[in-house]
Amino acid sequence: MVRVVIDRIRAWGHVNVRARHRTTIEVTRDDHLTPRGDCIIGIRADKGLSNISPELKEIIRKDESIVIVIFIVDDYFDYVIGTGSSKLTLSNSSKLIIRRSNYIDDATLMIKANKAAIDLDRRLIDRLKKESLLTVYIVGVDLEQDRTTKGNGA
Repeated sequence: MVRVVIDRIRAWGHVNVRARHRTTIEVTRDDHLTPRGDCIIGIRADKGLSNISPELKEIIRKDESIVIVIFIVDDYFDYVIGTGSSKLTLSNSSKLIIRRSNYIDDATLMIKANKAAIDLDRRLIDRLKKESLLTVYIVGVDLEQDRTTKGNGA
């Protein structure tokens, strides 16, 4: 059985969005951004990682789960695919971080991501520099089969 849970976060771009970081992407509830924050693509988020739905957290905390994050700004979008982990706490109340590496802290949403900030569509980033609305969909996918059907082809 495949289980999918989706949550949404809204944030805003900022004139200092650079999106040049090579290993992470971050969205934060902070209301400011300096040019040094080159992994941050959204500020003033309406949720931190600790505020996403409990059902979504349950999926993301599975070692074999797939996590997809879709970023939408105006008529542009991009997405990142990575994995969850049983080691994730998902407890940070002010930010969420997508990581290419296996590093985990309380703000880590996913690990082994296929993209970092520098890889995101530049048209989307250009819109964020104009302080546009950023809609973030977090999709958790649990591919684990029901234990009663494993091995019998059902």
